[in-house]
Amino acid sequence: MSIGAIIKHRRETLGWSQSELAKRTGNVITQAMVSRIESGEDNMKISTLRGFAYAFGCRIVDLLPDEDKRRHSRAA
Repeated sequence: MSIGAIIKHRRETLGWSQSELAKRTGNVITQAMVSRIESGEDNMKISTLRGFAYAFGCRIVDLLPDEDKRRHSRAA
């Protein structure tokens, strides 16, 4: 699962629209950016990922695909 798919899943689980998610990032991310990221059309900077983590109240690592989490834990 991609980061965009993870973000979309979390947003939909919470019942938020893309606009609501954008607002909850402190308007660091626009609704258009949310749409592009969720559809896989746009890469994001770490600051954008940080905005999503802030909105969801989670750590950045919680938004990474499982294969990236496993790779990170082996490298540590």
